[in-house]
Amino acid sequence: MDIRGQYDEVRERVEAAVIEVLRGGRFILGPNVAAFEDEAAAYLGTAAAVGVANGTDGLTIALRAAGIGEGDEVVTTPFTFYATAEAIVQAGAKPVFADILPDTLTIDPAGIAAAITPRTKAIMPVDLFGLPADVDAIAAVAGAHGLLVVEDACQAWGATYKGRRAGSLGDEAVFSFFPTKNLGGYGDGGLVTGHDADVVARARMLRFHGSRDKKEFDYVGYNSRLDEIQAAVLRVELGMVDGWNARRQQAAAWYDRYLPAEVQRPAVPGGLTHVYHLYVARSPQRDAIAAALKAREVACAAYYTTPLHLQPALAFLGHGPGDFRVTERAAAENLALPMHPNLTEEQVEEVAAAVAEGIA
Repeated sequence: MDIRGQYDEVRERVEAAVIEVLRGGRFILGPNVAAFEDEAAAYLGTAAAVGVANGTDGLTIALRAAGIGEGDEVVTTPFTFYATAEAIVQAGAKPVFADILPDTLTIDPAGIAAAITPRTKAIMPVDLFGLPADVDAIAAVAGAHGLLVVEDACQAWGATYKGRRAGSLGDEAVFSFFPTKNLGGYGDGGLVTGHDADVVARARMLRFHGSRDKKEFDYVGYNSRLDEIQAAVLRVELGMVDGWNARRQQAAAWYDRYLPAEVQRPAVPGGLTHVYHLYVARSPQRDAIAAALKAREVACAAYYTTPLHLQPALAFLGHGPGDFRVTERAAAENLALPMHPNLTEEQVEEVAAAVAEGIA
């Protein structure tokens, strides 16, 4: 990743925005948070957006705002960052896993249907690595069973599904603004979005101790507010992110061209746009490829090598090896290659040559 390179493109505007906040003296829930929430909702096509302290809090708050808690079940994917399942548990509910599709690595709608029980209240698909899940198929399952869809869009700012933006595809959605994200702050931050005014209002209260006015408290909530300085930074970057995403897509096209045929590229179904938070290739020779890249001092990383159903903290769910075979294969074969808006074609060719050495 190249956080510094992206910072150089916005340095003057970001520094001016931060100084304005410092001089203004409004640091908590000030004008930049309010403006960013409005601008984000307009960009995404949602009724409203609520800035929170981080994406994990956002997932928990979104679930609780929808009335999900003790005794409820939420179906999600085992091939994602731990925070997805962690947030479900923090909300008081139980994560129930469904396996993933072998091409996109997003949750399999057929697996969701098989995982539903009388206690299921919601589905939490993940827009993985920058690609939306198959939300039309997921919505059909949800509609047939009267379930909510809470979209984990933390990795997918700017991606689209049949003309709709990630973050608007479910009843609610959540983003993370961790610095490495496509739209990333200079610290932690997150966003809850929604289409229902009452649910959004509850999320707004939950982020502030369950209160509307700091005097009466309707819920046991959280101290989870998007920082005013982070909001100022994000407002600057919001005008840049589509261009940055387009450059990521160009880098991905170069990877698709230059990588050896033996390496599986990310799949992008028709009607979807991938914003390549990560460019994740797959190969049974993953470890040899990683060694070849590191020998050339090219950074790479394997993601979710211990899937959620095998994590020690979730052992109470009772899963073991072999329960989700597509997920376990993806965990053993995936490798994220360098991906950021400043990659050059020559750099991508160099990475591809190293990958080829690892396969040879």
